[in-house]
Amino acid sequence: MDAIAKGPPTKKDVVRVVSGNFLEMFDFMVYGFYASAVAQAVFPNDNEFVSLMLSLMTFGIGFLMRPLGAIVLGAYIDRHGRRAGLILSLAIMSVGVAMIAFTPTYASIGLAAPLLVVIGRLLQGFSAGAESGGVSVYLSEIATPGNRGFYVSWQSASQQVAVVFAAIIGVSLRGILTDQQMLEWGWRIPFLIGCMIVPVLFWIRRSMQESEEFTQRTKRRQPTLREIYGSLLQNWVIVLKAVLLVTLTSVFFYMITAYTPTYARQVLGLSANDSFLVTVCVGVANFVWVPVMGAVSDRVGRLPVLITFSVLIAITAYPVMSWLVTDPSFARLFAALMWMSFLYGGYQGVMVVTLTEIMPADVRATGFSLAYSLAQAIFGGFTPAICTYLIHVTGNRAMPGLWLACAAVFSIVGTLTLFRNTNLFRRGTLVASSA
Repeated sequence: MDAIAKGPPTKKDVVRVVSGNFLEMFDFMVYGFYASAVAQAVFPNDNEFVSLMLSLMTFGIGFLMRPLGAIVLGAYIDRHGRRAGLILSLAIMSVGVAMIAFTPTYASIGLAAPLLVVIGRLLQGFSAGAESGGVSVYLSEIATPGNRGFYVSWQSASQQVAVVFAAIIGVSLRGILTDQQMLEWGWRIPFLIGCMIVPVLFWIRRSMQESEEFTQRTKRRQPTLREIYGSLLQNWVIVLKAVLLVTLTSVFFYMITAYTPTYARQVLGLSANDSFLVTVCVGVANFVWVPVMGAVSDRVGRLPVLITFSVLIAITAYPVMSWLVTDPSFARLFAALMWMSFLYGGYQGVMVVTLTEIMPADVRATGFSLAYSLAQAIFGGFTPAICTYLIHVTGNRAMPGLWLACAAVFSIVGTLTLFRNTNLFRRGTLVASSA
C-alpha cells in the first residue's frame, strides 16, 4: 500500500511530484527548439516552408492525443491515486522520448522515419494529457490552508526550469557544434539527455507519498470508472468554461518558449544564440512570476488577477509585437519577451489553481486534465504552426501578437462566465456554487 502524506508538506514533497512534469516540458521544448533541424532530418522536402510546417504540425499532433490521455489516465489517477497515475504517465512519456531520440533519418529508412517520430509524439501527448492535471491536483491536496495558489503554482514553475535547461543546452551546443553538425546529428543530443535523466526521475517520483485527502476520500469506497465518467459528463459545462481559461495560457506559453527560437531566427533574422539566450531569460522570469502571482491570488482572490492580466494581454500583445518587428534586435526581443513573461506568469500562476478548485473532487484530475488537454490540442500545440502560417499568408511578422490577443479574449469570456455564480472575492479559495 502506498505511503500516505501526513503533516505539513515539505520541499521534497513538491520536488517529487513535479519531477515528471519537468521531463514532459523539457521534451516538448526540445522538439520546438529544434523543429527546423528535425524537419530536414525526418521530413525532407524541396520546399523549406513545407518541410518546416510538417515538423511543426508533428509538434502539434502530439497535443491531439492529450484529451484521450486526460480521459484514460486522468480517470486512472482519480480511481487508483495520484502517485500510481503519475508514475504510469512518466513511463509512457519515457518511451516517446526514446523513440524520437533514436529514430534514423529519412535518408536511411524512408517514410518509416516520420512515422516513428509521429508515434513518439503521440505517446508523449497521451502521457502529458494527465501529467499537468495530476501534478496540480496533488499539490492542491497537500497545500497548507490559505496557500493553495502558491503550492499549485509550482506545477508551472517546474516547467520553466525545463525551459531554462533546454535553452541552456541549446546555447551550449551552438557554441560547440557547427550548423551542419547540428542539422546532421547535434539535434539528437537534447533528446538523449532526456533519456539519460529518466531513471533519476523514476527514482524521485517513486518515493512520493499519496495525498492524505485522496486516501481519506476513497478509504470507504473507491469510485468505479463508470461513476467517474458519469460525473465528468454531468459537469461538462464546467469543463467547457475551463477550456476557455486554458486557451490563453496554452497559446501564450508555446509562443514565448517553444516558438521563440524558430521565430527569432527565421522571421526576425536574429542569431540562434540570441534566441536561446532570450528563451533562458523567459524561463527564469516565468519561474519567478508564476509562484509570486499564485501567492498574490491567495491574498486578493483569483478573479481580480485573472481579469487584470487577461485584459493587459489583449490590449498589448499586438502593439508589442509590432514594435519588435519594426526594427528586430536582441534588445527589442529581450524587452518584448520580458513583458510577455510578466503577463504570462501573472495569468498562469492563478489559472492553474483555479482549475483545481472548480472541479468536483471525485473527477478533479480527470476534469482538470481534460480541460487543459482540449485547450492545448485545439489551440496551444498548433500555435507555432498557426503563427508560421499567418505570417506566411499575410506577410505581417506581428501576426503572432494578434493570435495571442484573440486567445486573451477567450479567457476574458471564460473567466466572466465561470465566476458569474461564485464567491468572487473570497481570499485564497474559489468556491463555485454553480457553474
